[in-house]
Amino acid sequence: MTQLTALGKAPAQPARRAPSRSRRAVALNLVAVVIGLVVWTVLATVGVQGLPGPLEVAAKAGELIADGTLLTDALASLRRVLVGFLLGTLLAVPVGFLMGWYATARGLLEPYVQFFRTIPPLAIIPLAIVLMGIGEVPKVFVIFLAAFLSSVVSTFQGVVDVDRTLINAARVLGASDRTIFLKVVVPASTPFILVGMRVGLGSAWGTLVAAELIAAQEGLGFRMQQAQLYYDLSTIFVGLIAIGVLGLLMDRLLLLAERRLTNWQERR
Repeated sequence: MTQLTALGKAPAQPARRAPSRSRRAVALNLVAVVIGLVVWTVLATVGVQGLPGPLEVAAKAGELIADGTLLTDALASLRRVLVGFLLGTLLAVPVGFLMGWYATARGLLEPYVQFFRTIPPLAIIPLAIVLMGIGEVPKVFVIFLAAFLSSVVSTFQGVVDVDRTLINAARVLGASDRTIFLKVVVPASTPFILVGMRVGLGSAWGTLVAAELIAAQEGLGFRMQQAQLYYDLSTIFVGLIAIGVLGLLMDRLLLLAERRLTNWQERR
């Protein structure tokens, strides 16, 4: 009876360890944040190139929040990133599937994808301004391009790396190409797609500041560029932190979606 009881309790052990690992990770994150703040404070105290300290930056953030500037800029930048990222991902996923599943599509599309991957999205800005003007379209387009190029390669690689044994087994069981694609290829490549989306999201935020060089009147990148002209380092730090926090929150949401959609995978 004792052995049966022990066997019955064995499956519950991983469930108890998972929250423990999660709490440990959160604790380590908090320790890292505290260490970063301490190092930042020390560097500001010794006067490294006029570096503002955390309290000074917090005070500036309070001013920008109180007059509504930070919220307006954050919403403008968030809108541009979301639109560019979503459009880039929505196009990258089907293009990646086509390239990975059909050799003809791969031969036709891969040269263009690989070619544009070697060109930084920021280098497209002059061309975007000439062709699209100075409105919102070129800003979103540059962000879209950064997200698309990151996501399409991951999707393509996910389809190519699907275990051929699974595909062959499905064929032996009489599954059609459509069924194999929907029931085998899509689920197996989902982790690659979500990783590509996370990389694409980082690229979108990384391109934001340069995109807002295009005659922007609001946005975190625009505000940082204006602060640069007046050597307002506190405002620059507020913009950097706001971009980092927004990007981190969006990345955590994608990571949560990844865990929900790929919970069938074995995790370490």
